[in-house]
Amino acid sequence: MTIGDGTPTPSDRADVLIIGAGPSGGVVAEHMARHGFTVVCLEQGRWVNSGEFPAVKPEWELLAQKQWYPEPNVRGNAEDYPTNVSESDVSPVMFAGVGGSTLIYSAHWMRLLPSDFRVKTLNGVADDWPITYEDLAPYYDRMDAAVGLAGLEGDPMYPDGMVPPLPPHPIGKIGRIAARGMNKLGWHWWPSPNAIASQKHGEFARCARWGTCETGCPEGAKSSFDLTHWPTAIRHGARLITGARVSTITVDAEGRADGAVYVDAAGREHRQKARLVVVAANGIGTPRLLLLSAHGGAPNGLANSSGLVGKRLMLHPNAEVTGIYDEPLDSWLGPAGQAIHSLEFYETDASRGFVGGAKWQVMPIGGPLRALSLHDRRPFAEKWGPAVHDRMDETLGRGLQWGINSQDMPEESNHVDLDPTLTDSNGIPAPRVRYRLSENTKKLLQFNLERAVEAHEAAGAVRTVATDLWPEQPGHLLGTATMGTDPATSVVNEWNIAHDVPNLAIVDGSVMPTSGAVNPTATITALALRAAEHLTNNARWQEISE
Repeated sequence: MTIGDGTPTPSDRADVLIIGAGPSGGVVAEHMARHGFTVVCLEQGRWVNSGEFPAVKPEWELLAQKQWYPEPNVRGNAEDYPTNVSESDVSPVMFAGVGGSTLIYSAHWMRLLPSDFRVKTLNGVADDWPITYEDLAPYYDRMDAAVGLAGLEGDPMYPDGMVPPLPPHPIGKIGRIAARGMNKLGWHWWPSPNAIASQKHGEFARCARWGTCETGCPEGAKSSFDLTHWPTAIRHGARLITGARVSTITVDAEGRADGAVYVDAAGREHRQKARLVVVAANGIGTPRLLLLSAHGGAPNGLANSSGLVGKRLMLHPNAEVTGIYDEPLDSWLGPAGQAIHSLEFYETDASRGFVGGAKWQVMPIGGPLRALSLHDRRPFAEKWGPAVHDRMDETLGRGLQWGINSQDMPEESNHVDLDPTLTDSNGIPAPRVRYRLSENTKKLLQFNLERAVEAHEAAGAVRTVATDLWPEQPGHLLGTATMGTDPATSVVNEWNIAHDVPNLAIVDGSVMPTSGAVNPTATITALALRAAEHLTNNARWQEISE
């Protein structure tokens, strides 16, 4: 086995087999390898060198439209698998590689609020989590330290005790202008926490404000998990096989997981045996794999006696309002990353006519192509030809964006299953995604769009441009293998272990019963660390016979 070119060699039965080398897989690998377990991880992608990221190239915005586009159907890399999104309002965003989608995430590092764990109790919809904010808080703290979180303590929307280890990034001109409007309206805002180093921190460089976080950080300042966890996991003996596409999780005669079958980059099939299987393949890939792993004792899919594998998909549909200002804002500067955020409209208010809320964040608008894209809905003559210079002068460096990350409610009609005809490059059935905005979500987005316009106007914007839905954002893939105490209404228990299969754990965003409205990576990794600690301390799965 090698960790570089992905060429596998036969391996003995591992204590732990992890499927997926993204953030949650990295957290489990690092923790369990550090505690003496033999760990093998299968990752369909490859190692990506920071020198490949496009930010340092003059054509970086063009490269971001294809090679570094967030949606795999557009990117079309060999390691990607296609998704059928013909019945979906939003196209799932993901990235195959060591570090997973953290290679291209914005590194907004936000915790769920305590109310997010009690949606059923508070609002009469969805489900309560089987754990509380207080249960997860110590693991949030440990993950904050692991990623070198930069932020400012004291946000009044959160309980006391949240202390980021690094100081916050400067909020810049865009943050100050946006805050001016929020202050006039009396609305909440706070300097935002980012998993991006605001100063030299261990192996991480200080952020150089490239503003290209969503196409990879060339500086080595962003906490992607190929940097935060995998080097340490490998130093402690974890074996990472890249270019390894898993086709099925295998089971023994008693229906317990005993390994996986995978195809390497050359198309050769292999089998890896293990005492414990940990799935960390994201909210699309995990249900796909569980459905692919159906067998005689589980004809509807592995760990699917509840029938909920693939159901209740939540994608956090995003909208945004860009304000154009009659002053230079240097709004290409990073991090991107968020300068400030607002939770003013986060909690449910029944008088608004919908359940749930949204998290807002101020982000830079990027380079000239992004600036022009804000005018896509204008007539041709007002955007192209001589008008292009007017639009560029009007917008480039003079805009700031209030992004709106909406809370998604779990609905069984939004789901992932196996496409009957579409396959990946190895002939393995691809996922089919059906996702439609609910009436609740539409009302929620419209309300927040109108408030964001107000915020810009209060800040002095001369014009606003609204995008009522980003169809290819934000890449939060949640809810398709939900956590709960009742095997009839959930897939995994409060420790991320499958009800049906005692030595199968699921540690990605698919286990989240509700989505909240904040970026979920902090929660996903805190849950993964909690699960890894439980598995380490209660290793009864090792007793399974050979």
